[in-house]
Amino acid sequence: MNGKQFLELLARLPARVWIQAILGLIGFIVLAVLGFAVIAGIAAVALVLLLAFKAKRWIMSFFRRDIEPAPPARPHDGKVIDVQYEIVDRTNNRPPRP
Repeated sequence: MNGKQFLELLARLPARVWIQAILGLIGFIVLAVLGFAVIAGIAAVALVLLLAFKAKRWIMSFFRRDIEPAPPARPHDGKVIDVQYEIVDRTNNRPPRP
């Protein structure tokens, strides 16, 4: 069946089939849009709740007085100053204790 025969086959379909196909396509598009809207709505509500929680904590931090301020962060340059280590000698081939 080539393209021309396929188009002739479609042209011979009754109007009822065309109407059902069009309504089915419209219904599919509506459900797809509504489904996307529901997913986007849930994501938007979750984002608003998260931002509201963060804003509440930020605003409350202005009114809360900490008794002990946090210690300042020490700069870390990657050098180790003091290390304690122990050398374990296993030359006598004893099994390790559990």
